[in-house]
Amino acid sequence: MTTSRISGFYNLTIEERRAKLADASLLSPLELAPWTTGGLSAESADHMIENVVGMHSLPVGIGLNFLVNGRDVLVPFVVEEPSVVAGASFMAKLVRAGGGFHATTTAPLMIGQMQLINLINVEEAKMKIYEHKAELLAIADEIDPILKKFGGGARDLEVRVIEDSPIGAFIVIHLIYDVRDAMGANAVNTACEKLAPQIEAITGGKIHLKILSNLADRRIARVRATIPVNELTMAADNFDGEAVRDGIIAAYAFAASDPYRAATHNKGIMNGVDAVVLATGNDWRAIEAGAHAYAARSGKYTSLSTWGKDKDGNLVGTLEMPMAVGIVGGATKVHPAAQTAVKLMGVKTANELAQIIVSVGLAQNMAALRALATEGIQRGHMSLHARQVAIAAGASGELIEKVAAQMVAEKVVRIDRAEELVKEYTGK
Repeated sequence: MTTSRISGFYNLTIEERRAKLADASLLSPLELAPWTTGGLSAESADHMIENVVGMHSLPVGIGLNFLVNGRDVLVPFVVEEPSVVAGASFMAKLVRAGGGFHATTTAPLMIGQMQLINLINVEEAKMKIYEHKAELLAIADEIDPILKKFGGGARDLEVRVIEDSPIGAFIVIHLIYDVRDAMGANAVNTACEKLAPQIEAITGGKIHLKILSNLADRRIARVRATIPVNELTMAADNFDGEAVRDGIIAAYAFAASDPYRAATHNKGIMNGVDAVVLATGNDWRAIEAGAHAYAARSGKYTSLSTWGKDKDGNLVGTLEMPMAVGIVGGATKVHPAAQTAVKLMGVKTANELAQIIVSVGLAQNMAALRALATEGIQRGHMSLHARQVAIAAGASGELIEKVAAQMVAEKVVRIDRAEELVKEYTGK
């Protein structure tokens, strides 16, 4: 990778962008081909899910300017929403001036849950499980020899008593499992199933549910970014850097205090996160579930990110969230386009991927807050959305931009107005 800064990238044709991408990332035309063709055959798709009838395409865009832990990264986004790629790329450019994104991750620990019911004495059962903890961990550790070879395996066993439930008291056993560079669902679920009869024999109870938890709060990704206050100046709109900074902080305070605002605030974070998760063939529904559960871990749903200023008055943003992603197994290894995405970013471990994803999430969050705190969110969306509406109304070629520009000028971006303009310009 030479640099993630490619000047004028948005002005190039699609073919020119692919050529620039190949030059910057050292990807071959063959490696880029999956993003040209869609990357997945009908035969392959038929083996991935049930009742396959075809494929559904989404745009792949490239996030530019990202500097994560001192390394330039070109980031693939798979998303349908306008302004996401542009917004994150521009914020990444501002963050570069402050040294880029500084990201860390915890060990790749996942939680497998086993629900133990039909107990005569839950406290006695709890103690018996702990007495056999070493034995149970040894069994779980041998489930996946390949994972163990790479340093993964069972790490701990925790026992919780659920006192107040609709069925009375029961026990939940947490198996803490190091899944290395995998997302880990298959390994953890298999380990839980293997332990179930052992635990039943020890306690006299019945293991009911045994499944991975998507609240992956032992597998956390964190990122910090500092943006020099002078980089925040928006001279064309008469906003100085201090005003933009304070507007972003005030917008964050709203999300931190109010769950109605926090839901949309965090959705903005996930606009970036999900786009990269999807591009790499990972389970974006699992990431979404974990993120929102983590945002409510205090008992109140709140912001996943924080925004403030340092002693020099610079804007400082942080983001912390569960990030259970993998680079081995699943769709990441089956889907050629996902393989291209991973290759483009140059990631060698799941932790590296998690660090990039959480950096994108913070960048996208900043883009949304900056827009809200200054010119308003619609201005950034308007032109791109207008193009989509123009196409939907039947515009093509140069007419798309003509119709879109007129709707933006009128501040009326609706399908009925687009249809009127198409008829007016074409005479049909």
